[in-house]
Amino acid sequence: MPADEAIVLAGGFGTRLRGIVDDVPKPLAPVAGRPFLAWLLDRLATSGMRRCILATGYMADVIEQRIGARWHGMDIAYSVEQEPLGTGGAIRLAATQLHGDAAHVLNGDTWLEYAPAALESAARDAGTPMAIALARVDDVARYGAVDIDQGRVVGFREKGEAGAGWINAGCYFLGADALAGLPAQEAFSFEQAVLHARTQSGEVAAFTNTAGFIDIGVPEDYARAQLQFAGRM
Repeated sequence: MPADEAIVLAGGFGTRLRGIVDDVPKPLAPVAGRPFLAWLLDRLATSGMRRCILATGYMADVIEQRIGARWHGMDIAYSVEQEPLGTGGAIRLAATQLHGDAAHVLNGDTWLEYAPAALESAARDAGTPMAIALARVDDVARYGAVDIDQGRVVGFREKGEAGAGWINAGCYFLGADALAGLPAQEAFSFEQAVLHARTQSGEVAAFTNTAGFIDIGVPEDYARAQLQFAGRM
C-alpha cells in the first residue's frame, strides 16, 4: 500500500512577509479568502493522504485552533517545537507520531502540484530510500538549481546562477530507511545533514512530473498566489 501519511512543516516565522501578513503564522496567511494551509490540506486529502502531522512552532496554538483534528476525512495531528529545531529536527520530531514507516514531507508555505503516489513510485523504481519533487522555474537565481541525471539527483548549485532549471520545492517522500537514518541530534538542517549526503551516495530519486510552484514566503509570489487561487473558489 502506498504511504498515506504526510508531515507538513508549518513552524516558520514568516519574516519575509512582515508588513504584509503580521497577525497570523505564515501557513495561515490568507490566499484568495482562505488560509494557505487550507488549500494545501485540501490537496493532500484529495490525493489519498489519510493522516497529516503538522509540525508547528511559532503561534502553534493558532494553527491548531484554526485547523482542528480532522480535515475532509483526514486525521490531523500536531508536533510542536518548543524551540526552533531546523527542518531536519522538525521532521524527526514529527516522525515519532507516524503510524507507518514512510511519509511524505512538504513545506507549509510552498505549493506544488503532483501525485504523492507517483513520487513514492519514483523512489521505489529507482531503488532509493527517498525521492524529491522538483519544480521547473524560469530563473533559478533565488533558489539554487538541482542537477539530475538518469532519474536521480546528482547535485545542488548555490543561489545566484541565472536561467531556467529545476529547483528543490521542499516536497519529499521518505521511506523507512530514510526515516530510520535521520540524525540523532535534536536540531539540524534536513537539506544539509540528510539531502546532500544522500545525494552524494546516489540515494535520492528525482521526480519532475510537477506543476504550479509557488513559494508564498516571498512577497511577489504571495501576491501571485492570490490570483492563481482565486479561480479555485
